Amino acid sequence: MIERLAIIGVGMIGSSLALALKQAGVVGHVVGCGRNQHNLEKGIELGVIDSYQLSIVDAVDGADTVVVAVPLGVMKSVFEQISGAITDDMVITDVGSAKASVVRAAKASFGARAGQFVPGHPIAGAEKSGVEAGIASLYQNRRVILTPLDSTDPAAVAKIEQMWRSCGAKIDYLDVEHHDRVLAATSHLPHMLAYSLVNYLSNLNEHDEIFNYAAGGFRDFTRIASSDPVMWRDVCISNSDALLKFIEGYKDELDQVSAAIRNQDGERLLQLFGKAKSERDLLIGNC
Repeated sequence: MIERLAIIGVGMIGSSLALALKQAGVVGHVVGCGRNQHNLEKGIELGVIDSYQLSIVDAVDGADTVVVAVPLGVMKSVFEQISGAITDDMVITDVGSAKASVVRAAKASFGARAGQFVPGHPIAGAEKSGVEAGIASLYQNRRVILTPLDSTDPAAVAKIEQMWRSCGAKIDYLDVEHHDRVLAATSHLPHMLAYSLVNYLSNLNEHDEIFNYAAGGFRDFTRIASSDPVMWRDVCISNSDALLKFIEGYKDELDQVSAAIRNQDGERLLQLFGKAKSERDLLIGNC
């Protein structure tokens, strides 16, 4: 049971967590914190949070569990504000999609209290934002990756694992570096491709006609380009080393396709496309 939960950043991820925990009956009081007072007032109106504070220090006061759900670029600032208010029974976690930068910020800010921090990343979400985007079922059968360090308190890890399991999530454990490399390939790179494709096409003279005739495949592929630009700017900066390696690798793959088209090499194109289809169908399924 979480007696008092403080959620710093009541957007889709934070509000969905609060709704799921309330639905499961495993949380007492939920206090939200953020810079947008209207959003927080809406959260109370919708029953997502029970109270709110504009001050991070006031929000975490008396909380036994703190979830930091803010963009990666402001994570360190939030940690610094939390640091002086950490109590012995408080457990802190985050939802950031790049873990190395978060762990560095936590160590620098929390010092000896860093063992009470459990780095986490729910693999869930959508292109919507704000407290109204919260969905109680968002984490059902979704994966949540935890990346605790050797110095992390096992009791803190157990508490955060149970929190996510109460939401219906499946828990995986990865080390920090492995997490960032995997997510750079499966999440961060696809977002960069979607943003780049939309930007490229929008700069063409006939871009209006191109978008007017966009079919389902284009809409599906570029859907994630509607994601929060601030969040993805921070992801790029926070996970730059891993992401750049995959971007360069993808360029090489695209060069192979370009060469095959230029040389009218149908056999090579069939080989490339056939391999991609087989791999996709095997790993993800034909859906």
